[in-house]
Amino acid sequence: MKTIDCIQMSPEWFSARAGVPSASSFDSIITTKGESSKQKTKYMYRLAGERITGCKEESYQNSAMQRGIELESEARAFYELTSADVKQVGFCLNEEPAYGCSPDGLVGDDGLVEFKCPLMATHVGYLVKGNLYTDYLQQVQGQLLVTGRKWCDIVSYFPGIKPVIIRVERDEPFLIKLKVELILFCESLEEIVTKIGG
Repeated sequence: MKTIDCIQMSPEWFSARAGVPSASSFDSIITTKGESSKQKTKYMYRLAGERITGCKEESYQNSAMQRGIELESEARAFYELTSADVKQVGFCLNEEPAYGCSPDGLVGDDGLVEFKCPLMATHVGYLVKGNLYTDYLQQVQGQLLVTGRKWCDIVSYFPGIKPVIIRVERDEPFLIKLKVELILFCESLEEIVTKIGG
């Protein structure tokens, strides 16, 4: 794994991710059942365009998403106070084939942490159900695949309400399926880029 040192959401970070399949979008490649996603062709075309232009296409961001980004530092401070220190990273890259992830932090030698700062109703729903993993399965397992780490703490945080922290271990059978899908996806992506003149 190669780590690209940059600040997440910076121009350097967007540049590093342009045209590279990233764990936050692995749900466009594979379903939670380990099957090929129907969204993968559209995602592949977008990445091909980014690869050719060298520019990351702007994605939709609503006020709730912006609020989540702004609350992440507060969630990180809470986690560090109650659980463990977090080392922030830029972009982690598997080089051959090229796919990557941007975990919210590395924890010790074996762990990752992923912060979610959803709307109040969503957070309360996570508390009631006691789980938020299924909403982020592909992203979290993808991060574990790219980094080689053993576990990831998923943290749902909303100020003034009890947080949800779920520790997720590596799911090796799913990771095998994910790796196969990523290899096939990256091969097809290269063919498209070559075909349209990248």
